[in-house]
Amino acid sequence: MNTTQATAEVFWSAFNVLPAEEKRAVIQYMIQDENLRHDLMDLALIEERRNEPGRPLREYLQEKAKKQ
Repeated sequence: MNTTQATAEVFWSAFNVLPAEEKRAVIQYMIQDENLRHDLMDLALIEERRNEPGRPLREYLQEKAKKQ
Protein backbone atom coordinates (compact mmCIF):
# COMPACT_ATOMS: atom_id res chain seq x y z
CA MET A 1 0.00 0.00 0.00
CA ASN A 2 1.42 3.37 -0.96
CA THR A 3 1.15 6.63 0.99
CA THR A 4 -1.84 7.87 -0.99
CA GLN A 5 -3.77 4.67 -0.42
CA ALA A 6 -2.90 4.69 3.29
CA THR A 7 -4.08 8.28 3.65
CA ALA A 8 -7.32 7.47 1.83
CA GLU A 9 -7.87 4.48 4.11
CA VAL A 10 -7.41 6.63 7.22
CA PHE A 11 -9.92 9.20 5.97
CA TRP A 12 -12.38 6.46 4.94
CA SER A 13 -12.09 4.77 8.33
CA ALA A 14 -12.70 8.08 10.11
CA PHE A 15 -15.72 8.80 7.90
CA ASN A 16 -17.23 5.36 8.57
CA VAL A 17 -17.29 5.85 12.33
CA LEU A 18 -19.16 9.14 12.12
CA PRO A 19 -22.82 9.20 13.13
CA ALA A 20 -25.24 9.27 10.17
CA GLU A 21 -26.04 12.98 10.60
CA GLU A 22 -22.36 13.91 10.47
CA LYS A 23 -21.79 11.67 7.43
CA ARG A 24 -24.61 13.50 5.64
CA ALA A 25 -23.06 16.85 6.56
CA VAL A 26 -19.68 15.81 5.14
CA ILE A 27 -21.27 14.55 1.91
CA GLN A 28 -23.36 17.70 1.52
CA TYR A 29 -20.26 19.81 1.98
CA MET A 30 -18.40 17.79 -0.66
CA ILE A 31 -21.14 17.95 -3.28
CA GLN A 32 -21.36 21.72 -2.98
CA ASP A 33 -18.04 21.79 -4.85
CA GLU A 34 -19.16 21.60 -8.49
CA ASN A 35 -15.93 20.09 -9.81
CA LEU A 36 -15.80 17.43 -7.11
CA ARG A 37 -19.49 16.65 -7.67
CA HIS A 38 -18.91 16.08 -11.38
CA ASP A 39 -15.85 13.94 -10.66
CA LEU A 40 -17.85 11.80 -8.24
CA MET A 41 -20.62 11.35 -10.79
CA ASP A 42 -18.09 10.33 -13.44
CA LEU A 43 -16.43 7.85 -11.08
CA ALA A 44 -19.79 6.35 -10.11
CA LEU A 45 -20.68 5.85 -13.78
CA ILE A 46 -17.31 4.27 -14.52
CA GLU A 47 -17.72 1.89 -11.58
CA GLU A 48 -21.25 0.91 -12.66
CA ARG A 49 -20.08 0.11 -16.20
CA ARG A 50 -16.70 -1.43 -15.32
CA ASN A 51 -17.68 -4.95 -16.40
CA GLU A 52 -19.41 -4.02 -19.64
CA PRO A 53 -17.64 -5.14 -22.79
CA GLY A 54 -15.65 -2.49 -24.59
CA ARG A 55 -15.39 -1.79 -28.30
CA PRO A 56 -13.08 0.23 -30.52
CA LEU A 57 -13.84 3.93 -30.89
CA ARG A 58 -13.78 3.66 -34.69
CA GLU A 59 -16.50 1.00 -34.56
CA TYR A 60 -18.67 3.25 -32.38
CA LEU A 61 -18.13 6.27 -34.63
CA GLN A 62 -19.03 4.28 -37.76
CA GLU A 63 -22.21 3.04 -36.11
CA LYS A 64 -23.10 6.55 -35.00
CA ALA A 65 -22.51 7.95 -38.51
CA LYS A 66 -24.86 5.34 -40.01
CA LYS A 67 -27.65 6.42 -37.67
CA GLN A 68 -27.44 10.06 -38.78
